[in-house]
Amino acid sequence: MKTPRARAIVLLAMAYFLPGSAAATEVVAMRVDQAPAIDGNGQDAAWAKAGSVTVNDAVANIPLTLKTVYTGDNIYWLVSFPDDAPNREHKTQHWNQDAGYYVTGPEREDTFIFKWALFGTAENLTVSAERSYQADIWFWKAVRTDPVGYADDKLQVYSSNRLPKSKRVLSTRGRPFYLTRSGDQGTAAYQVALYPAYEGDHLPKYTVSEPSGSRADVRAKGQWHNGRWTIEFARKLTTGHVDDVQFETDKTYTFGVSRFEIAARPINPNIEEPRFGAGEIGELLSLRFQSGD
Repeated sequence: MKTPRARAIVLLAMAYFLPGSAAATEVVAMRVDQAPAIDGNGQDAAWAKAGSVTVNDAVANIPLTLKTVYTGDNIYWLVSFPDDAPNREHKTQHWNQDAGYYVTGPEREDTFIFKWALFGTAENLTVSAERSYQADIWFWKAVRTDPVGYADDKLQVYSSNRLPKSKRVLSTRGRPFYLTRSGDQGTAAYQVALYPAYEGDHLPKYTVSEPSGSRADVRAKGQWHNGRWTIEFARKLTTGHVDDVQFETDKTYTFGVSRFEIAARPINPNIEEPRFGAGEIGELLSLRFQSGD
């Protein structure tokens, strides 16, 4: 029996299926026998077999380089992009002596996002699209998920119908749409830490632990070295979870990538990385699997 969440996703898929897609840059996953280690090193022999595709980030205006390979059970991604310095703090809690409590600081972690059309293909995966869609989000976070070797697995719904707890956004033509983002079923890799009394001048806002369920589908690990992030991702081709894109090697899949969280937030000059939360999909990409025969 389907859960209420599963039934809702299926109904949304029937309502929002997008039969066509705009021209997209093709990314080809090469079949390999030996899987790469997910350690952020990027030196495994498997990556030498993969071609690279470089796209420009729509907000950061930097090149994002992608490689992908697959085995019989899993798909793997190697991501690389320039960054002057790593951001390994996120919303640090700073003690306010006069007020007698902690206040959230301006620190924001480095992130990287894969955004997959969940059903069919999509003509547009931005938060100003003219048609409704759903997206499977793989959200790597340098502070909240990387320490335990994962990316956060989430579901984004962009709908012309008002949704509970949604954010109202406008399409390119000024039509109202509604955006929701929720974690997949299971437990997250991070939890908010509470400090009811003084425990130090500067403390982390989050604790981390192994995620579970569908929220633990995507493994990921990053390393920053000499002005560049290298991040490796791995996920089963088929997870069996209704909130995930399911990969079949004889089909193609529409997706996009972003250096920053895609949350339809404006640029915020009051935080250390003003573009955090203002990420967006630029170039539309298409994944195809190369036959291993």
